[in-house]
Amino acid sequence: MAVFYWTLRALLSHWRRHPVQFFSVLTGLWLATALLTGVQALNSQARDSYARASQLIGGEAQASLSAADSASFPEGLFAQLRRTGWPVSPVVQGRVQLQGHEDVRLQLMGIEPLSLPGSATVAGQRLSQAQLLAFFDPPGRTWVAPQTLRSLGLQEGMQPLTLNGQRLPPLQAQADMAPGLLLTDISFAQPLLDMPGRLSRLLVDKAFAAGQPTPPTDLQLRQAEDNNLARLTESFHLNLDALGFLSFVVGLFIVHAAIGLALEQRRGLLRTLRACGVSARRLIFSLGVELAALALLGGILGVASGYGLASLLLPDVAASLRGLYGAEVAGQLSLSPGWWLAGLGLSLLGALLAGASSLWRAARLPLLALANDQAWHEAHGRWLQRQGGVAAAALLIALLALWLGDSLAAGFVLMAALLLGAALGLPVLLNGVLNAVLGRSRSVLGQWFLADCRQQLPALSLALMALLLALAANIGAGSMTSGFRHTFNNWLEQRLTAELYLNPQTPAQAEQLGGWLAQQPWVRAVLPTWQVAVQIQGWPADLFGVVDDPTYRQHWPLLEAVDQPWDQLHTNDTLMLSEQLARRLSVTLGDVLPIPTAQGVWSPRVVAIYADYGNPKGHILVNSQHLLAHWPTLSPARFNLRVAAPDVAPLVREVQRAFALEDSRIIDQQQLKGWSSQVFERTFAATAALNSLTLGVAGVALFISLLTQSQSRLGQLAPLWALGVTRRQLMLLNLGQTWLLAVLTLVLAVPLGLLLAWCLDAVINVQAFGWRLPLQVFPWQLAQLLGLALLATLLASAWPLWQLYRSRPADLLRTFAHEG
Repeated sequence: MAVFYWTLRALLSHWRRHPVQFFSVLTGLWLATALLTGVQALNSQARDSYARASQLIGGEAQASLSAADSASFPEGLFAQLRRTGWPVSPVVQGRVQLQGHEDVRLQLMGIEPLSLPGSATVAGQRLSQAQLLAFFDPPGRTWVAPQTLRSLGLQEGMQPLTLNGQRLPPLQAQADMAPGLLLTDISFAQPLLDMPGRLSRLLVDKAFAAGQPTPPTDLQLRQAEDNNLARLTESFHLNLDALGFLSFVVGLFIVHAAIGLALEQRRGLLRTLRACGVSARRLIFSLGVELAALALLGGILGVASGYGLASLLLPDVAASLRGLYGAEVAGQLSLSPGWWLAGLGLSLLGALLAGASSLWRAARLPLLALANDQAWHEAHGRWLQRQGGVAAAALLIALLALWLGDSLAAGFVLMAALLLGAALGLPVLLNGVLNAVLGRSRSVLGQWFLADCRQQLPALSLALMALLLALAANIGAGSMTSGFRHTFNNWLEQRLTAELYLNPQTPAQAEQLGGWLAQQPWVRAVLPTWQVAVQIQGWPADLFGVVDDPTYRQHWPLLEAVDQPWDQLHTNDTLMLSEQLARRLSVTLGDVLPIPTAQGVWSPRVVAIYADYGNPKGHILVNSQHLLAHWPTLSPARFNLRVAAPDVAPLVREVQRAFALEDSRIIDQQQLKGWSSQVFERTFAATAALNSLTLGVAGVALFISLLTQSQSRLGQLAPLWALGVTRRQLMLLNLGQTWLLAVLTLVLAVPLGLLLAWCLDAVINVQAFGWRLPLQVFPWQLAQLLGLALLATLLASAWPLWQLYRSRPADLLRTFAHEG
């Protein structure tokens, strides 16, 4: 133990003499852990919310009976099914808005706790007799998640008013409630939702439903699905995971560079320790303990910072999930102790990965070679050859994943192998370029410039690799995001052509509204739309019935179509469907698509495929007459109005006066476009933030690498100063070397980033979301990113250059003190 103590103390003394290197290792571990754990916290919070929503009743996802058109149905069917032996439990569900919180739409669910299926648990607990009585005895209870209560600024016991002037039962916080959900007894929920005597669905025990394929009514049996929201949002979280992992890798480059430099500077110390009798095994063990201590310190800082980062990004991520998927995610982080321990484990793993190669090199070199510069350079040359082989193997894996892969996992393997191969191949390529240019140089100073630049490459290679990865990721993600924005805006302009959209509240109101609109002089055309929610081969989809009108022919862009598709849609038994649904179901033009209905399977033929960006569900268009033939009781879900007047405000006032429609059911075109664009921007807010942080980490890596080697650079610069080169010229030469390596890296990053953008558009988007985006290049965006990278390089080299400028002649002379 005494030998171990003094060995460890001698090793730790290096960090006291070189605080910048200590800061670089700590910063690398801190940033790497912070970015990855922050992303994991976001995804963990979202998935926990999905799990709570799916397991709210009965402790697991339950099967259900619902109307084929997803409309409400009479509650008398509940009693009828109970008498025939079906263990069903009624549920009513809808959206409500509270006075003073008009911008928040909450889910209100009413249940009947005595007839609940399964284990009869609600929000993770079995109700006692006292809780049951309090739940349905007036004034009842409204269960709500504590975080939802806090976000609304309400307290337990309060009875807030809804927009229609009715009071909720007293609020009561429950820890395992899903966010954004209000749960109360069905007798209180029905009047609040304006659904007296109506039900939304009937819950059925999962085991019972498995043996009862045909319900004895007109209702459809939907088997339990394990967390449908988690499946829909899987691609969103997978993209966040990929960005977090990339940031983790870039942060580890800092650690790897700093540890490698520290070991190189401690070669004399390692030789002395070995000469004093410290065995190689004990020396490596001591280095490992030192690394673990640094990892724990960096991990603690990283996990705390990751929690703060996730707290900052959570509102944008929650808004994106709510807007895109209708998924409610808690607005405040609530993480288990396991997450904190996992963060520390990630830091330890990262430190081990970053320091393993340096420890291996130190263990393999012979005792007398530990202080020999040539031995270390030869070892680095052999390491560079092996690195080139690994880079070639990674690029081969990328080609195989592109050729053979047909899944989202294969797409990420392609991207990871491509980035890994490019990063590992960068030092090999730069070394080859510098060698080639060095052979053509005729100037003595030019030859020194290139030779010294090549000598700096081992110390700067990891920082340059981090810069390459960060810039390529920014180019790829930026190109994809900007291309999506451009395509999405054009698509909105084409699709959202109606000036006003009205959503009636009831079937009776829909019938009255249709007749009233046909008589209004402001309205040029009334385009009613019927909507049915269906499940096709396990995928949720919305089936829309439309009328024959020139608006659709002129403003509904099609990606693929047969001859005269709109004529065929309105005369034959055909349909059009969205690109993502066509890809998921492997459907092409001319194929027959089976659609389940209450009367059996309906099999129309596909005549066109169209884009439907941003919609996680499938989207299908059919002729309204064909739709009503299978769902005869269906009423229009929406009226799309072509308005002659330039201002829709007078028509909106007349509609509200005649039908008292809520504001949320009247949407003008500009409002809908603004909302859609807002959802888009918030969706990519987290991506943009992580990209910026990744580029910032790469800048820090370059800064730390330049700073840590600034002292050792005096030995290379002193001979030039002794030969008459001024310090100003030395500064320019040093800056030129850094910029040469950085510019070469940036030149290679541009094609890599564009290739990454193609992978995102043509592979990842197709596998994750179901649509393919055209690859678009934005020169101004590339110029901005390259400018930022050059600025980061300049800032990273500013402090070492300033130190060189302030160095005294005595500092330069001191490098010759031991020459003789």
